[in-house]
Amino acid sequence: MTAGADSGRLPAAYLVPGSSSFTEFLSVQAPTLLPSGRSLPAGAAVEAPHGTTIVTLTYAGGVVMAGDRRATMGNLIANRDMEKVFATDEYSLVGIAGTAGLAIELVRLFQVELEHYEKIEGALMSLEGKANRLASMIRGNLGMAMQGLSVVPLFAGFDVDIARGRIFSYDVTGGCYEEHDHHSVGSGSLFARGSLKKLYRRAGTLDDAVRIAVEALYDAADDDSATGGPDLTRRIFPVVATITADGFRKLPAAEAEQIAEQVVRERMTRPDGPVATLRNG
Repeated sequence: MTAGADSGRLPAAYLVPGSSSFTEFLSVQAPTLLPSGRSLPAGAAVEAPHGTTIVTLTYAGGVVMAGDRRATMGNLIANRDMEKVFATDEYSLVGIAGTAGLAIELVRLFQVELEHYEKIEGALMSLEGKANRLASMIRGNLGMAMQGLSVVPLFAGFDVDIARGRIFSYDVTGGCYEEHDHHSVGSGSLFARGSLKKLYRRAGTLDDAVRIAVEALYDAADDDSATGGPDLTRRIFPVVATITADGFRKLPAAEAEQIAEQVVRERMTRPDGPVATLRNG
């Protein structure tokens, strides 16, 4: 125990201005609190819930991100109503895929990281800076990823410098890649990307973008057992959020429910989806 703790005061390191990175500060003062500061015993295997499909797309006013609600553990459904889309600050958001517990912990740490930077520097970090900072945090989790506990988020935001939405994807080594127009991650991403490719309209409205995101999640759930589709019995529907010049907004549950129910009704008569309607509407 430090002298500062004995006297009832914070240690000196907490009172001296330092790095604008909270993660760097934590790695020095309390490294065991970082996800990368832990390790599994040799040969250990952990069965942990995994989050699945996230989709995101840009539109004329910003960016939309949506996620299904299912978490799986092997061939079992571990959770039916998990939320996987989170605001990271006023102008950015992240969707999680991979090991659910570690992913949520990483998102919370990233939220603190951005808030810490803003307080130390007195300014918002650029969107590219946020994307790169998240990449370094994912890179720090590589040891856990090599043991099967990977985290692969999808990051997006509104770039206030150029007034448009942007999307960034990652790999388990922390590689950061800017995506154009739309992207998806998770077990159902292959099917979601095919849907996005067919339905996407660069000049579409917010309503168009939200509808396309829900359609893509429906298509993913149709072919991927780990992706949860709209659950009309339990009233569980996708989480949808948007970032614009006005900041973050999560669609009210009732609004997401209405859109999902409309998609389900229309798929009853056209299982392949309303391609012509969205393109010509």
